[in-house]
Order: sequence, then structure tokens, then C-alpha cells
Amino acid sequence: MIFKILAVAAVLFLVYIVFFKKNREKDNEIINEKRRAKKNQDIQDEMVECPTCKTYISKDEAILSSAKFYCSKECLNNK
Repeated sequence: MIFKILAVAAVLFLVYIVFFKKNREKDNEIINEKRRAKKNQDIQDEMVECPTCKTYISKDEAILSSAKFYCSKECLNNK
């Protein structure tokens, strides 16, 4: 009787490995891809130097005037 229970448990375990483990591996690959894409997106931010105060600021947040990037309106007015 115990042999039959162990045999059924072994078969169920093999079925689980064959059908469900592949799905988890695919899901993990998709999750890892999304994490890499997000990480690459975060890194793409470019920093520029303010010519007035010599600090660095994100290019997206900087003020562009006369082909130069300024960190604030104060630095832009003091040029």
C-alpha cells in the first residue's frame, strides 16, 4: 500500500515539474527582462554642467539658453 502511495506521489511530482516549472522559468525571464529595461531607462539620464555655478543637473530639468544648459533662473540671469 505504501509503495502505491509513493508511486502516485512520484508521478504527480514529475507531472508538476514537467508542466509548471517551465512556466515559472518563462515568467522569471519576462520579469528579469522588464527589470533590465527599467534599469537601462534609468541610466539614460544625461547630466550637464551649469556654466555659471559649475554644478551638474539633469538635462531634462535644465534650462536651455544660447546653446548652454543652466540649473536655475538665477544662474541664467547671472550669466
